[in-house]
Amino acid sequence: MTAPRPTTPRKVLGRLSLPERTYVADALRTETVGGVLLLAAAVTALLWANIPALHDSYESVSHFHIGPAALGLDLSVAHWAADGLLAIFFFVAGIELKRELVAGDLRDPKAAALPVVAALCGMAVPALVYTLTAVSGGGSLDGWAVPTATDIAFALAVLAVIGTSLPSALRAFLLTLAVVDDLFAILIIAVFFTADLNFAALGGSVAGLLLFWVLLRAGVRGWYVYVPLALVIWALMYNSGIHATVAGVAMGLMLRCHRREGEDRSPGERIEHLVRPLSAGLAVPLFALFSAGVVVSGGALAEVFSTPETLGVVLGLVVGKAVGIFGGTWLAARFTRASLSDDLAWADVFAVASLAGIGFTVSLLIGELAFEGDQAMTNEVKAAVLLGSLIAATLATVLLKMRNAKYRRLWADEERDEDADGVPDVYEEDDPAYHLRLATLYERKAAEHRRIAREKAAARHGLAEVPGGAGEDHHRPA
Repeated sequence: MTAPRPTTPRKVLGRLSLPERTYVADALRTETVGGVLLLAAAVTALLWANIPALHDSYESVSHFHIGPAALGLDLSVAHWAADGLLAIFFFVAGIELKRELVAGDLRDPKAAALPVVAALCGMAVPALVYTLTAVSGGGSLDGWAVPTATDIAFALAVLAVIGTSLPSALRAFLLTLAVVDDLFAILIIAVFFTADLNFAALGGSVAGLLLFWVLLRAGVRGWYVYVPLALVIWALMYNSGIHATVAGVAMGLMLRCHRREGEDRSPGERIEHLVRPLSAGLAVPLFALFSAGVVVSGGALAEVFSTPETLGVVLGLVVGKAVGIFGGTWLAARFTRASLSDDLAWADVFAVASLAGIGFTVSLLIGELAFEGDQAMTNEVKAAVLLGSLIAATLATVLLKMRNAKYRRLWADEERDEDADGVPDVYEEDDPAYHLRLATLYERKAAEHRRIAREKAAARHGLAEVPGGAGEDHHRPA
């Protein structure tokens, strides 16, 4: 009878593979720059809307209508930003999700369980917190979905400032979590915020998506084919009554994200590389510019904590997100019999979970949809999103700073490349050639040090034998 083969316990948030680490580093670099631009756009919007001399111009620009009315696209500038530009953001999210499903961590069901369960709990618990707060205060339940979203760009902008040494596994966890979060957010928007359906427009949009898929599978190339088709699909989806950003996710999911023989990058990775800067650097900041401009005063901020709807949003983002993601991660690890990486502690998971409470972009979008027609409540909920995101960022900053020394050591270990071959040493420890290169390097260094030692010894010996030197003064009179 053959003895059972021993199994290696799976580690939660263990070291990434080298290709995954490279991809995550590239993605986070762009998102971090986008997050800084997003922060600048949000601050600009708040100043523009709250400086009395500028407030009217902000309202005028935001509500200025442009577009062909005959096609149902005579929209305000703010509306174009929310429905049009955010479709680019969700297109990138769709590509990211597809890549995770076919080439990333979500490809392995056991590995996928962690971010999926964490994301689901990180959406369910904030919704529950909002619901309990609204019910106990006699408020509206319409905003239950507002605190369920995570803004990856804003979260990574905070990380860029406070967590430059954060291990790649924690950064990848946050990125994957946000990708899954984006998928469920768009499902919430599609299912719960669709009023009347125009089946003719919806059928046209589905037909366009089918043509998009056929062209991709046929290997047709050229932006001049896909960009006009994408615009038609988006316009039909908008007129169908379903939020137009759903079209972006659908097209992103259709791209091929696995590499074929001879390919350096898949079509999905190539297109994402081209479109991500447009999303992070233009689309999302412009959306923030025309969504974050709420009038804020001391009285308005005080009302955030006294109105059940807005208090529910703040508590959902700050408490619900942290508890939900941390609890989901712990449960996933517990029931899959996985253990946390030896280099990390559960406090690190809680800190990242707190950072996920930054709900800015998608939370603002859902807030507009949830209270459509009630401008006063929409503005109050936006203020609550801003305040909740700020509190979550501050809490995460404190928690991450407390562990920063540990993170710096982990980061140094991940980055060390003694043989200077461009690959971190931690990924070559099982490669005999790596150890031979190090042996040669150390032998060369040892030979150099022996040469220096001989020269120093010879110089010291020569100094000791110089006539009249310190050792030759025995016969000099005192």
